[in-house]
Amino acid sequence: MILIAVISLGVIGAVSAIFLFAASKKFEVYEDPRIGQVEEVLPGANCGSCGYPGCSGFAAACVKADSLKDLYCTVGGDETMKNVSSILGLEASKSEPMIAVVRCNGTCEARPRTSTYEGVKSCAIAAMTYGGETGCSFGCLGLGDCVDACEFDAIHINLKTGIAEVEEDKCVACGACVKACPKSIIELRKKGPKSRRIYVDCVNEDKGAVARKACKNACIGCGKCVKVCPFGAITLKNNRAYIDYNICKLCRKCVAVCPTGAIHELNFPPRKPKPEAENKPLEKKTKRIS
Repeated sequence: MILIAVISLGVIGAVSAIFLFAASKKFEVYEDPRIGQVEEVLPGANCGSCGYPGCSGFAAACVKADSLKDLYCTVGGDETMKNVSSILGLEASKSEPMIAVVRCNGTCEARPRTSTYEGVKSCAIAAMTYGGETGCSFGCLGLGDCVDACEFDAIHINLKTGIAEVEEDKCVACGACVKACPKSIIELRKKGPKSRRIYVDCVNEDKGAVARKACKNACIGCGKCVKVCPFGAITLKNNRAYIDYNICKLCRKCVAVCPTGAIHELNFPPRKPKPEAENKPLEKKTKRIS
């Protein structure tokens, strides 16, 4: 009886092995080895800023594509895409470095509190149920959803101003904070030459008097920046100005004319003082009579 049981088990095991072998061959999924090679040179952030579900998804897309024109790893930048290009033998596209910008200038001094929020410490929840602790319903709530979303520790809430701030050296422009902000005040902009940028630091859409009452630093939609810009880089819509970083030449003329200081300039050298006009006495011209 024992011998029969052993033989039976052996036969069942052999048949099962043959069946599993045949099934594995029939349903075998071939994976291009280059996918693993590409994934190895990627930063491994799995942030999704490339538009694909993680680095493995991006690697697979690169291998399957005939061109890398529309494929770019924002975290790794040009150096990473150069490595991907060498593996696949395709020309990689280049892109200017981007950085996250928080477009809110409503500090505690400029935007005084009118109430106190004691609910769940989440910007998303507060935005759905509450306009904010100040008279401006467009500004930063300061509850830190962007901080929680950032995997690179590149954004924090300034305790003095109550506004989120981005650390340039750490930001990789993954866009996680942009998606996390329910007020849509964070955007990705070109980092600019020598990290110099000019942007309107306000998203308030109220009319001038209302916006100014809620925040002293708000854009009041006066249009002075639009008129002074020689390149047509500034538009005025919904009572707020916006600077197109693709057109802006960083001349800074708009910064000088903004009455509320809503336009910010970053990492520029100090302005040279204008030479004072010399008070020369006017010479009287006399006519000669011959």
